[in-house]
This record gives sequence, C-alpha cells and structure tokens, in this order.
Amino acid sequence: MKQTSSTGLSSTEEKDFLPLYGTDYIEFYVGNAKQAAHYYITAFGFEGIAYAGPETGMRDRVSYVLRQNNLTFVFTTSLHPGTPIAAHVAKHGDGIRAIALIVDDAADAWRETTRRGAVSDQEPEILSDEDGQLGISGIRLYGDTVHLFVDRKQYSGLFMPGFRKWDPGFAHGSTGLKYVDHCVGNVGWNQMNKWVSFYENVMGFKNILTFDDQDISTEYSALMSKVMSNGNGYVKFPINEPAEGKKKSQVEEYLEFYGGEGVQHVALATDNIIETVRELMHRGIEFLKVPDSYYEGLEERVGKLEEDLQPLKALGILVDRDPEGYLLQIFSKPVEDRPTLFFEIIQRKGAKSFGKGNFKALFEAMEREQALRGNL
Repeated sequence: MKQTSSTGLSSTEEKDFLPLYGTDYIEFYVGNAKQAAHYYITAFGFEGIAYAGPETGMRDRVSYVLRQNNLTFVFTTSLHPGTPIAAHVAKHGDGIRAIALIVDDAADAWRETTRRGAVSDQEPEILSDEDGQLGISGIRLYGDTVHLFVDRKQYSGLFMPGFRKWDPGFAHGSTGLKYVDHCVGNVGWNQMNKWVSFYENVMGFKNILTFDDQDISTEYSALMSKVMSNGNGYVKFPINEPAEGKKKSQVEEYLEFYGGEGVQHVALATDNIIETVRELMHRGIEFLKVPDSYYEGLEERVGKLEEDLQPLKALGILVDRDPEGYLLQIFSKPVEDRPTLFFEIIQRKGAKSFGKGNFKALFEAMEREQALRGNL
C-alpha cells in the first residue's frame, strides 16, 4: 500500500524534494544601511563587496553587501517613506527580513513548497548580467520574515545582477566568523507547533530536538523551543514560543518590542571562539555575563576541555557537552536599541546540540538585562 503523509504526497515524492546547501545570505531591513554597514565592518569584521542603489538603476532603495568567509549579510534601506521596507523598519526597527537558502533550482524549490502550502512572497525569476544568470524565489515565514531560494550555479559575479563592486575604503580585518550555524525565530503564544508543521510538511525538515518549559526556565520565566533541521543538517532553525511564568519572558519582551514574530538571533560559527570573542569585545561588542560560580566544577560537569578554563571564565564563554562532543558559546547583548536581535558566537568541538546545560545560566543573565530595562 502506498504511504502518504499529511500533505497527501507519497513518501517517495517527499524524499529530498528540497535539498538545501546552507545559508546564501541574510538580509536586514534597516533605517540607515550605510551606517549599519559601517558598524558590521568595524565591529564584526566584515568586508564591503557590493552595492545597489540609484547609481545602479535601483530607484527605491539601497543595499550594501558584506562578506566574511562564508557569511554574507545584506543591509537594505528605503529611499522613500510609505514603502514596504519603510513600513517594516517603522514596525520592527532594524531587523532580519530574509533568510536566503542555497538550492539547486529556485523555481523548483518555489513550486515544491507552494504546492505543499507555502504562501508565495516572490515568484521565480531569472536575473542576468555579463557574469551569468541567477535564479531566485521566495516564500513567507512567521511574521514578516521570508525564506528566499537562490540558485547561483550559473553565476560568477560578486553577489547578483543589479549590484556593482563596492569598496568602502576601509577594513579592520576578520574576527574569525565563518558561517551561519543556525537562526532562531520567536513566535507567539501557541504558534510553535504551527511553524514546526510548516517546516515538516512544506520544507521537509525534521524536529531533531525539543525543549519544554522544564528545560528552559528560571525562577521567573520560561519558554519552549523546537529545533528544525533539513535532511543533510546544513540548515537548522530553532523556534521559540513563550511559556507561562511569574514574569515576562525574553520571548514576550522580543514580541512586544519587535512588534510581532521574527528572527531572535543568528548563531555565527568560529574555529577559535576565544580569539573571536576577544576581538569582538575589543571592537565594542557587548556580551551577556554569567556569574563566576558557573565555572566552579565546570570540567566535572562537562568533562575535560582542550581550552584553558581561565580565558573562558574571563570572557564569559559557556560550555556544554553531548554524546558527540562539546561546544563553546556566548551571546551578545541586543545590537539594536530595541531589545530584539542579538548574535550567538559558537564553536563546535563535535557537539551537535544547542547548549541545553547552559539554558538556566543564560536565561538568568538575560533576565538581569531585562530587569535593568524594566521589562522583566
């Protein structure tokens, strides 16, 4: 008998219908793209590589493209009031609009996901210039966020047609950031399972980890989280929703100040977290701090580490272990005036998990910041 899923498609049809090969780029809608680009070049170690705006024929917006190793960030701002970009910034502040994913065929990715229930955001399009052609399409996600599908196999340009080379004339050197490890989304009350089903049924992901309010809770607040991963594990999207607690959780604070659902943080991978964090701190990036007591008996809790304990303690880097190995991680304070978007810096030493053993210490640190803002 032919097996079918909740989408009505056979298991054979569903197998590998959406192969993904990582994150192509992340696009931010911001109030001032020129200043945002300067910040990420100076503080995070990106290089300016491409630009689009009125000078390139794009009349309604400007975009600056930054790159560091396999990380590409795009900062876009509207040139006029009353546009969708301007409305996005007015509602959310600076935030992530698009997570672009690498695919074999952007048109096929759009067809497969929309026929499974995705709402189209951008119909398939082929963009061409002297460097070849690039396929792009998009579907809507939670809140005002979208997934773009990008096929650049036949394109050799810096970024995509419509952009020209951009050299800002200054650089501060890499901070050792390599690629997107995962992106975390915050959704509203009782919405997590809806978006888990979306990733399962529309994009062919699997729920590889679940954390409930017993795993992620403090004296005051709690949240729940499920980690969604595509088949090859190149793309992972944890999804958070609030849970009942005595006071306002970090997810509730985010939803209030962002004006709805959206990307809470992006985890950026490094091969040497100590050097990367030292350099980021030197450039002005602020990180959450845990009490020194966290490091008492750390190796008894997580096992022997290759790193010296003292620099981990001095920098505030957290450690957790799973059956595959261990990981080191640290979380920045919000990088906007609104307490919304922040970054995680992560180094994996074999571990495939997400730092469950650090949740309590991390969220207590977040609550201390919430209390200072008067939002706990």
